Amino acid sequence: MPEKDNTVNINSEKNRYHHGDLRSALIEEGLKLIDTGPAEALSLREIARNAGVSATAVYRHFPDKAALLGALCLEGHHRMAAAFRKAMASSAPGVEAFNAMGRAYVHFALAHPSLFRLMMAQSAGPVSAPPPSAGEPADGMQILVNAIDSLFGADTPQSAREVRRLKAWSLVHGLAMLMLDGHVPSEPALIEAVVDASVL
Repeated sequence: MPEKDNTVNINSEKNRYHHGDLRSALIEEGLKLIDTGPAEALSLREIARNAGVSATAVYRHFPDKAALLGALCLEGHHRMAAAFRKAMASSAPGVEAFNAMGRAYVHFALAHPSLFRLMMAQSAGPVSAPPPSAGEPADGMQILVNAIDSLFGADTPQSAREVRRLKAWSLVHGLAMLMLDGHVPSEPALIEAVVDASVL
């Protein structure tokens, strides 16, 4: 019986991933697992089992757990940026959209606490502000910089733009952490009241 099961697993692995989508599937499984517990508890073997492949298949894409965690962080940043864009698109341009982005930051952290903590922990060293850019940015920090420029003008001195970026980030990140750590209740009305672009 084990031999039959093994044959089925191997055939399933070949049939399912011969187009090269195994890496994406492993990331998806990792994201599902990290939503249920801390990043330290992630197991490459469990991810492989949930994806329906052998443990050795995982190592072809991620040589170790650190490589997988890095990929999860990158995907987390992409998804946070997508949450920003969605929130801003459903709000009026300007201050309302800016506040919507701030609320989306806090809601993302509350919805994915382990991933959010991992994303923050993986950011080594200071996070500098990227220069303003045209087009659709994939990075949340770039979206923040662009939004600040749209509110206050691109001709604002760099030092003032940086201070506003840090104020905005500190506000939503501080609120997210206070809620994640249980210091204040995770209430939508409180998020709505606290996230306010006028403080910039």
